[in-house]
Amino acid sequence: MTRTIVESKTKTAIIGFDQPFCVIGERINPTGRKILAEELERGDFSRVEADALAQVAAGANILDINSGAVFSNKMAEDPRYADNNFVEPPLMKEMVQRVQAITDIPLCIDSSVPGALENGLAAAEGRPLLNSVTGEEERLELVLPLVKKYNVPVVAISNDDTGISEDPDVRFAVAKKIVERAADFGIPAHDIVVDPLVMPIGAMGTAGLQVFTLVRRLREELGVNTTCGASNISFGLPNRHGINNAFLPMAMTAGMTSAIMNPVALPIGPKKIAEKKAEVEAAGVVLPEGMDDEAFVKLFGMGSTKPRAGKEMEAIRAANFLTDNDASGNEWIKFNRVAPKAGEGRARTGRRRRG
Repeated sequence: MTRTIVESKTKTAIIGFDQPFCVIGERINPTGRKILAEELERGDFSRVEADALAQVAAGANILDINSGAVFSNKMAEDPRYADNNFVEPPLMKEMVQRVQAITDIPLCIDSSVPGALENGLAAAEGRPLLNSVTGEEERLELVLPLVKKYNVPVVAISNDDTGISEDPDVRFAVAKKIVERAADFGIPAHDIVVDPLVMPIGAMGTAGLQVFTLVRRLREELGVNTTCGASNISFGLPNRHGINNAFLPMAMTAGMTSAIMNPVALPIGPKKIAEKKAEVEAAGVVLPEGMDDEAFVKLFGMGSTKPRAGKEMEAIRAANFLTDNDASGNEWIKFNRVAPKAGEGRARTGRRRRG
């Protein structure tokens, strides 16, 4: 069985055909997150730390750390800040060190900048996953030596110098090329996790069928583990969680062994709560006096005011149970156990003692 080993100083995450599905938390990424990018520019890593802890609590097995921030304000002071090769290497080192200081979960070092990848690898304790290499010649020559030097597994993305092909056979050929080139460097197939590239189902009706077929081929013909950006499948569509919840178990049964995804259901903010309360009051509903926001959002099925495991995590854990990758359903039971309310405690079992 193919097993990809990812380690921190004290913990091990195994990506494998005979293992529970591996969740790689994607939240520590400033790309498209303006507030996070601005905080990082000011040297504020509090959100990075909070995102790390929330993802671990939600069940992430590995944390992806992406250093792709744009420091817009600093560009005006120093033109070097317009260059990611200048910005990302020191930022990646700091982010890795900050996350390692508060959790011992294994890491995934994620950047398009070789200097940032090397800084992340040097700072990471254990054996992190490297994200990523593509079939582009320049990228192969830059990244594969790093993979060999640090003896780490790598995510291999199925695009090359011609771009991303809509033809699944072409994407398979690119993956095969990367596996073969990695072998030339002495990198075994079990240290390569292929991302076959999931297309949005809203733009390509066969996207789901394509990726399921590709994953089976990658497993059977190349013997490699696989991953994907799980939310890509639902991009641009309503009720994205509904699509993601169906896609992930189907991908798992096709042989996919991990996904880069958000394991956290984000908390309901004050604005949405206020809007809902106004709607409820307009309908003439009288709320109990002193009802707090958490009780309110639960009553009306809005979610929670606190970060918690998302519905995708529920679907993954159910699929682990159904595919016999959750012995006796222990993790499913643990995941669904309701904590006793304050003062209730646990019910006693067994016979009462007679006096």
